[in-house]
Amino acid sequence: MLSAPRRSPGVPNASGKLLLYTVSTYDFTSHSKTSQIRVLSIPDGHSHLVSEDASAYDPVWIGEEEIAYFKPNERGCTALMNQNVFQPAESAERIQFFAGSLANAKAKRLDNGSVYFCCSAPTTPKGELYWPAAEPKRHSSAKIYTSLFVRHWDTWASENENSLWFGKLTKRGGKWAFESPSLTNLLANTGLSSPIPPFGGTGDFDISKDGIVFVAKDPKLNPARYTKSDLYYIPFQNGAASKDKGPQMIKTQGLRGYSMSPVFSRDGKKVAFTRMKSDQYEADRPRLLVVTDISDLDSVEEFSESQETAQWRPDSVVWGKDDQMIVVAERHGRVSLWELSARSLKEGKSKTLFQEGSVSDAKFLGDSSTLLVTSRSRIENSCYSILNTQDGSVRELSSSSKRGKSFGLSRDQCSDLWYKGAAGYDVHALVMTPSNFDKSKTYPLAFLIHGGPQSAWMDDWSTRWNPAVFAEQGYVVVCPNPAGSTGYGQDHVDAITENWGGAPYGDLVNCFDLLEKEVSYVDTKNAVALGGSYGGYMINWIQGHDLGRKFKALVCHDGIFSTLNQWATEELFFTEHDFGGTLWDNREAYEKWDPASHTGKWQTPTLVIHSELDYRLPISEGLAMFNVLQARKVPSKLLMFPDENHWVLKPENSLVWHREVLNWINHFSGNAKDSALEAEFEKMHILRATGYHGTSPAVLDAITDLAARYLSLLCEKTAGHAVHNHGDAGDYTIVEVRLALQDLGAMLPEKSLAEQEWRGEEDLRGVEEFVQWFSGDRMREIMDFAKGDMESDEMDYLSALKKRHNKTDDGKFQGTILGKPADHENEIEIEGGGGELKTIEDWISKRTGRTKDEDDEVVGDMDLA
Repeated sequence: MLSAPRRSPGVPNASGKLLLYTVSTYDFTSHSKTSQIRVLSIPDGHSHLVSEDASAYDPVWIGEEEIAYFKPNERGCTALMNQNVFQPAESAERIQFFAGSLANAKAKRLDNGSVYFCCSAPTTPKGELYWPAAEPKRHSSAKIYTSLFVRHWDTWASENENSLWFGKLTKRGGKWAFESPSLTNLLANTGLSSPIPPFGGTGDFDISKDGIVFVAKDPKLNPARYTKSDLYYIPFQNGAASKDKGPQMIKTQGLRGYSMSPVFSRDGKKVAFTRMKSDQYEADRPRLLVVTDISDLDSVEEFSESQETAQWRPDSVVWGKDDQMIVVAERHGRVSLWELSARSLKEGKSKTLFQEGSVSDAKFLGDSSTLLVTSRSRIENSCYSILNTQDGSVRELSSSSKRGKSFGLSRDQCSDLWYKGAAGYDVHALVMTPSNFDKSKTYPLAFLIHGGPQSAWMDDWSTRWNPAVFAEQGYVVVCPNPAGSTGYGQDHVDAITENWGGAPYGDLVNCFDLLEKEVSYVDTKNAVALGGSYGGYMINWIQGHDLGRKFKALVCHDGIFSTLNQWATEELFFTEHDFGGTLWDNREAYEKWDPASHTGKWQTPTLVIHSELDYRLPISEGLAMFNVLQARKVPSKLLMFPDENHWVLKPENSLVWHREVLNWINHFSGNAKDSALEAEFEKMHILRATGYHGTSPAVLDAITDLAARYLSLLCEKTAGHAVHNHGDAGDYTIVEVRLALQDLGAMLPEKSLAEQEWRGEEDLRGVEEFVQWFSGDRMREIMDFAKGDMESDEMDYLSALKKRHNKTDDGKFQGTILGKPADHENEIEIEGGGGELKTIEDWISKRTGRTKDEDDEVVGDMDLA
């Protein structure tokens, strides 16, 4: 999973015939990341490479066959590059060089062939691009603050803020260039900043031929205590921002919360966006709004909800022809597509178009009514589909994992569970079973608790909390969406306010009880529970209550030790809202749901994970948890990352995270003792160490057997050379092993003896290459994966693999050369130095039916002269 290619959403060109996307891959052997820009032909599905410059990022279309992208250098500068997608990467040309760090490119092609280009960049208080290399040398590291934010997400606040930079590209003499004065700061001297950190990007602004819209926080309010952000419009005059009119605020009566996802209609005359009502509630219901005439900024209409759409959580809008609106919205653990019309907003009518997995992006193909949909699911990390909005037909264009087959996953593993919550309402949970699931058997429960808390488990793909990872370890994975979860109506979201350990905990208890009493294939006696962020809070709350005694082990990632510490966070509006006020005004609410008040009951083994760059929940929370667990002599372990934030994102760290988490839960659930899936998991790791990222169980077994037969043939060739050279199959040296390796193609063939004598040197190319590989990082990683944590360094990896996993007669390797023989005559058992066949002599005796002593007698009677 971690080494599998990660593909961006697809972006079609103006005609809708080509699809632009990026692919990144991390190689755990070379410990390096590769990145590609690619283009896919929509008519035939063929994809080709445009650039494999790992530093290139943010590609956008600026012509029918031309793209622009950013390329940084080591001094903090950024080049804007241009390339024809059908020309080699070497043909890329630099449009302009900028002394600063540019990102979030967005382009709007005009009828005359010119292009409006907009991006974001850190900008100084003077309105200039921030360039670290130009900073004067400082002799102190001190930081002084007199207002909030002090720090946000994983970064200490500075005087430099995001701004939008705009320019017009024109092609002259076959080359693209900015019209004077190149990129200009649209927000200079306004006090506004966009995109909004820490997650704002291209979704925070949009361009039309007549102007630009963007969202920005209200500069008059404390950004740490209020969510209020407004939508602004800047009109263009003669291809540049109007100097007479600065940013104009679009007013929305009665709505003072987050404004998000502005997007122009195709003709640029309307704008759709979402806005929340409360200015301190980040999980308030997003209202869908439309500016029906951009020349009249007061012409704002709100979409009227129906009974069905009341459970929507709209995220963004895609405009079609004739005011057609496609809404991307979350509902019941999916992100789906819904159709409505800007002409009938107040009627609240909608039509469901697409409900497969979770949609991450959608774009119309040219002027057609056909959509390119990018989606993911629990088994699929990237799928491009063609959706006809007229008849609702869907055609798969490209699936990155072949509908899960590359990961050995299938849709049969995924299901949904509905049950009654603590207050009688319906609660939804996503369920995932192992790929070799057998309903007549039992599997330990992995109980996953999501963060947020106003969030939800989705039918989606993740490289951080992926249910498939736990399912393929042999667990039935259940992911409940209790009170506080989004996508089930605002009442369900609001039910957690000032109630953190109340209704959500009751919903989780009900879910566990249902699994324990009514689902026969779930082994709740060996259950484990895992959660991060608010999920980590709930792990600690569970630890101090009755449900905690139902689990064999717990995993708490970046959790909350004490709610009284929540004023150490950065986004204080969240804390104030969820606990009904400040710590000094409503201390009782903080104390009521404080996990630290129940530490006297903590006794379930717990893995604590926390990171130093997590400014949302500082690392002191994790240290306090671990201190209490250790003082109470509860089996516990602390995993700390000094270079990660609230999420573990770096591939090497993520690999450690997964190893530690899986080893922890497998140890306490007993899943590691006799799980055939663990053997499969280790074999998959060996394959991944050589560059593979996924396969099906049948293919994996075949590869295992082929590898073992290859080793058997290597033994046979070694023995043959030993007989030829020494007259004794057991009298082999490194020379015979080398010759056998050459026979089997593992080494380059030697030059002829005459050529070696003529050159006066022995040809050791093959030997050196093999030794380099055998002693290199890849072989070391293979051996590490295969040996595991409990094997000695002296044991070769096949022996370790055999010893670790073939512990019962029905082990994973039964019927292969690595394991117990199946019911076949003359099956050869090779265990790399262990078991019955410990040497080549044993193998020879097995094959010939004679002992070594008998062979010696025969050889002694032979005339070898």
